[in-house]
Amino acid sequence: MLGFLFNARECSELDYVLKKELDEMLFDLNDKKLDNEVKKAIESRYKVIFRMYARLASPREISKYARNKMQR
Repeated sequence: MLGFLFNARECSELDYVLKKELDEMLFDLNDKKLDNEVKKAIESRYKVIFRMYARLASPREISKYARNKMQR
């Protein structure tokens, strides 16, 4: 496990980058043209990025990116 210390500006920048990445992955997961293998890889990556984002964001913000089992 690694630990990082970020100042407030760095935290907001990381928050922005993670949200944009989550948005792009959600868009890709809803793309009907992608095959299931690609979607599985995106889903796996989404879980990792979402856990990273959950460490920085408020519960309200986290709920915007939480996926339920019916979406998968």
